[in-house]
Amino acid sequence: MKHFQIFWAFFKVGVLGYGGGPSSIPLVHKEVVDHYKWLDENEFSDILAIGNTLPGPIATKMAGYIGYRVAGWLGVINAVLSTIIPSITVMIILLVSLSTFSELPWVIGMTHAIVPVVGVMLAILTWDFIKKGTKDLGWKVNLILIVGSTLLLQLLNIHPAIIILVLLIVAFATTPKQEGEG
Repeated sequence: MKHFQIFWAFFKVGVLGYGGGPSSIPLVHKEVVDHYKWLDENEFSDILAIGNTLPGPIATKMAGYIGYRVAGWLGVINAVLSTIIPSITVMIILLVSLSTFSELPWVIGMTHAIVPVVGVMLAILTWDFIKKGTKDLGWKVNLILIVGSTLLLQLLNIHPAIIILVLLIVAFATTPKQEGEG
């Protein structure tokens, strides 16, 4: 039953994750945190942060780790395949028929209509992360990190992986050691 749940959860992400990785993240969250409760908010945030520092598509990285966490190596294979099979199938179909349908008004309309929905999904997930950061770090630190990250990403065009890596190193270096460590 667990393998079917893994397949179904990540198959839905693969089918409905229109727009790539960023649009898939809220769908993965809905399935693994809200629906199946395989992870809590903190674990999901950690996986997302680490996954963003690694190369490759975020949806397959998250699927691989979550599949492993839930059902071992068979879970990895199941989750990754169920995430990519819909995309591969649709890509083949679309590429074969692209020249025929690309200029049809309903195809153009469908493409334009999905963008605001993905934006809302990302905004909701962003707000959830802001609330979590505020709870864990307080408003002041959270606001500094939000503004600082925005400036580094948008104005200085620094890659997100570099920012995340630096923050991980700073957090590691400044975390007080527990008694008996070290």
